[in-house]
Amino acid sequence: QVQLVESGGRSVKPGDSLRLSCAASGRPFNYYAAGWFRQAPGKDREFVSAISWSGKNTFYEDSVKGRFTISRDNAKSTMYLQMNSLQPEDTAVYYCAAGSRYSQVANDFEYWGRGTQVTVSS
Repeated sequence: QVQLVESGGRSVKPGDSLRLSCAASGRPFNYYAAGWFRQAPGKDREFVSAISWSGKNTFYEDSVKGRFTISRDNAKSTMYLQMNSLQPEDTAVYYCAAGSRYSQVANDFEYWGRGTQVTVSS
């Protein structure tokens, strides 16, 4: 198994950038596909982005495409989400996840972090 801890969330203004990190421990991180999900107040958990075990394949939800970039450094057992041009609609708790499948479905990810809060407001 793998343990995941997110960090980097904070309050920012519209148009700002933020980089989230997800540190993994336990089983070597390169064994897993991984991804980011988010949950805004009163909303269901939403897929944001996914990355394959090698980092060569990625996928983004339409609302973040072109603004967010997912990446991973398996040697450092860390995954990142670079978020640019942040908007109030991006406000949510962001969760990193890992699993055996490269997927955009939450149930396909076995391991989850506790989340990190991102707030975008004026």
